[in-house]
Amino acid sequence: MTTVPVPVLLAAVALCAAVPVLGWALLSRADGGSIRARDNLLRGIDPSAGTGAAGRAGPGLLSRLARSLTPRGTVARLDRLAGRAGRPAAWPVPRLVAAKLVLGPVAAALGLLLATSSPGPLTVGVAAVGTVVCYFLPELLLHSRGQERQETIALELADTLDQMTIAVEAGLGFESAMARAGANGRGPLAEELVRTLQDIAVGQPRRDAYLALADRTGVPDLRRFIRAVVQADQYGVSIADVLRTQAQEMRLKRRQRAEEKAMQIPVKVIFPLILCILPTLFVVLLGPAAMDIAEAFSTP
Repeated sequence: MTTVPVPVLLAAVALCAAVPVLGWALLSRADGGSIRARDNLLRGIDPSAGTGAAGRAGPGLLSRLARSLTPRGTVARLDRLAGRAGRPAAWPVPRLVAAKLVLGPVAAALGLLLATSSPGPLTVGVAAVGTVVCYFLPELLLHSRGQERQETIALELADTLDQMTIAVEAGLGFESAMARAGANGRGPLAEELVRTLQDIAVGQPRRDAYLALADRTGVPDLRRFIRAVVQADQYGVSIADVLRTQAQEMRLKRRQRAEEKAMQIPVKVIFPLILCILPTLFVVLLGPAAMDIAEAFSTP
């Protein structure tokens, strides 16, 4: 009686488990609220303009399939990370969800082949770690890009507040100053200011739009500034004084962060100095002396 290899048995079990999930994902329909929202958005618009039937059905079906096979918590986390990263056009959330569904199984299959070809604890560990890293690769990329964007916003905040302070003291309102700073800026902070003004223009309350700006970016300094603006609007404090105080505070914090990074340089240099420079220096200085001593002791 022939025995079935364990990898083949596991692959068959995974395939049998994936068929019902695939059928449910293909045949399940969206909830009534999503259908009504889509119909309201498409009212008066011809959805067939510019695209064929196959081109419309394909991406929608794939997107529905990917979202159905992914937990809601994962989709929400990807959406939040994409918002922190500025929602790059090349990385939409459906594409990231599909990438997770593709990278995870492919890495698992390659790791399984590697583990079966040369079994051992090290091979199994490398395969497991590679599978986990490939599955969470979209989150890692979005997190890295979001951190870079937050650092850029924190650096631009002091100069932007200075521009808004000058505009407000010149007689403009707070939203007009935001619009001017957004129009003159070229970084992510200017884009966020423009989006906040667009949210206010479509009917969102000012307080909610400001708080959404702070939540969307996740920058502590910007969140503190938004809270100060909301309190000033609530209690009737002069917005020019708030802007001037916040701009001075942001400049002070930026200088303190620069000094902190400068103080960290000696500590960061110690490890390359000990591991790379000092051994080479010892070899160059003490190498000839060690060779002479060895030669002196070796000669009779």
